[in-house]
Amino acid sequence: MNTIRSICVYCGSSPGNSEVYVKAGTLLGHSIAQAGLRLIYGGGGKGVMGAVADGALRAGGKVTGIIPRFLMNKEATQTALQRLDELIATDDMHQRKHAMFEKSDAFVALPGGIGTVEEIIEIMTWAQLGHHRKPIVFANVAGFWNPMLTLLDHMRGEGFIHTGHLVQPLVVDAAEAIVPAILVAASSDGAPTQGVQSVIDKM
Repeated sequence: MNTIRSICVYCGSSPGNSEVYVKAGTLLGHSIAQAGLRLIYGGGGKGVMGAVADGALRAGGKVTGIIPRFLMNKEATQTALQRLDELIATDDMHQRKHAMFEKSDAFVALPGGIGTVEEIIEIMTWAQLGHHRKPIVFANVAGFWNPMLTLLDHMRGEGFIHTGHLVQPLVVDAAEAIVPAILVAASSDGAPTQGVQSVIDKM
């Protein structure tokens, strides 16, 4: 059984083209705080990233922002950074990702861009290599991750994912259902049996 004390959220520093993405970020941040868990995120104060932090902070949650120094003025403001109860400034993106991994007990990918994809895929790669068994979730808001899930299924079908039993991310459609799904997965040693498919639609 894995103890969940903190949840890392990867997501876009932009709001995207639909308000549902920012709303999902706010709901997830609120849900993490309500569960008494710490939010670990990229430190930005804008877009979906800012919404997650705002949702957690408004619900009285603890928030750790981890951000490279060169992105501080691009993705955040001094006011936004000062709201966080813990801020970690790194020299580069590699340090940021390592620190986020070390401080987190589970990982969630909300809608985002190339950086978000790179982050969650790296976490999946480490799981495939046996480096961790922490729960991984695709927050499939409005079907955002459907193309990625199709690609993963294609890779598996073509024989390029040989240790799929070690890479079984949960796919959760509703933001408010993500934390409960993580807690259930952790109680079964972080090894969900459903693979890359939707296990919870709505609560």
